[in-house]
Amino acid sequence: MTVRLYDSKAQALRDFVPLREGHVGMYVCGPTVQSSPHIGHLRSALVYDILRRWLAYRGYDVAFVRNVTDIDDKILQAASEERAEEWWALAYRVELEFTAAYASLGIMAPTYEPRATASVAQMQELIARLIERGHAYAAPDDSGDVYFDTSSWPAYGELTRQSRDHMEAAADADPRGKRDGRDFALWKGTKPDEPASASWSSPWGGGRPGWHIECSAMVTRYLGAEFDIHGGGLDLRFPHHENELAQSTAAGDAFARYWVHNGLVNVGGQKMSKSLGNSVYASELLELASPLAVRYLLGAAHYRSTLDYLPGSLTDAEAAVDRLRAFLSRVERRLAGTRFAGVGSPVIPDAFGEAMDDDLGVPQALAVLHDTVRSGNQALDDEELHDAAVAHGQVVAMVEVLGIDPRDPQWATDAGPAASALDSLVTRLIEDRQAARESKDYGAADRIRAELTAAGITIEDSQTGTHWSLGS
Repeated sequence: MTVRLYDSKAQALRDFVPLREGHVGMYVCGPTVQSSPHIGHLRSALVYDILRRWLAYRGYDVAFVRNVTDIDDKILQAASEERAEEWWALAYRVELEFTAAYASLGIMAPTYEPRATASVAQMQELIARLIERGHAYAAPDDSGDVYFDTSSWPAYGELTRQSRDHMEAAADADPRGKRDGRDFALWKGTKPDEPASASWSSPWGGGRPGWHIECSAMVTRYLGAEFDIHGGGLDLRFPHHENELAQSTAAGDAFARYWVHNGLVNVGGQKMSKSLGNSVYASELLELASPLAVRYLLGAAHYRSTLDYLPGSLTDAEAAVDRLRAFLSRVERRLAGTRFAGVGSPVIPDAFGEAMDDDLGVPQALAVLHDTVRSGNQALDDEELHDAAVAHGQVVAMVEVLGIDPRDPQWATDAGPAASALDSLVTRLIEDRQAARESKDYGAADRIRAELTAAGITIEDSQTGTHWSLGS
């Protein structure tokens, strides 16, 4: 029952041992809210939702922090280009889009969700500590800029195992006051073309925080100087997480014990990017398939792998969740009123637990889940009701911990227009078949059943009526 995680800093699988027994402090870099959420944002948030759920299942009390970066160059630029709203209004509007997208996929709300603009005082305190320790300096040109002195910290580059000598200049700020191009911004002095509302007073002059200092200050504020897990997308390892680690440890904080990074998303074999025009947004995904199917798809690959999104992927995901829904419904109908109703307690199979403990092996865990569905359906076919009840309990336990229980009320309005239309058509054909049987026109009844079977629809006659599902 030991959970193992791949630590990006150690570049190895490590047994997870929390800082405090029974408790986990986890910080995940949340969105920079300059534009609508896309498939990559959803995949990353879902990875840590599954990890959080699994740690909770293993008995840990998880404090989960996911920040919102609501002040940044990208936000100011987006607001400037839009020219229709203030930067803070754009940031809040986009933040609400992220919140709605996360909720639609059943991603649990964080324990704490700090905004960067609410922790500026803590950022300034951290910058002051770095200056006092000789690891940061104010620009000599009275610009108000403050930089981290990378030459002062020999461990700089340890997260990504890079030598400072081979690093290119940091492009996160105007180099006007840098001692070295590789130094990165902690505080950015106000520029004439920036709105006055995006400036805070500080000992170094009016300005705003650099991106990297934001997360270091927020995680320390909510989880302490040392915490268990720092997560985020693979694209954040450098420079963002590298700089977080450097500035926090240089300030004297032990910081993260484990670094976990999720893989990125390709679209049709290509890296998703604005320049290629192949970004897939959350709103588009949720128009193409049910939220449950989207959650299943984005969580099915191993979290460290690159997920390649293809248009047919959602169709496969819909079929998979339909099989889960059909099995659970079928067992519950068959066992109703029998002595086996409620026999199967929700217990995770050992093979499922072993897969999840081994660096969150969701693909292997899903294989166990679907094997259990197949064996449960076979047990029903053979009238082995006890075995069917046991399989039902196991499936319930597995789908609950993965957050894909099709019986959960949150998916009650899951069906889109296409699903509703299909349900209407199939229901009408089932009614026609029943009418044919009642009039003893068995040839017509058999033809209707054959048509449904040819279309991939399984129908089941029971004491409670005729029920249908996609696939077997």
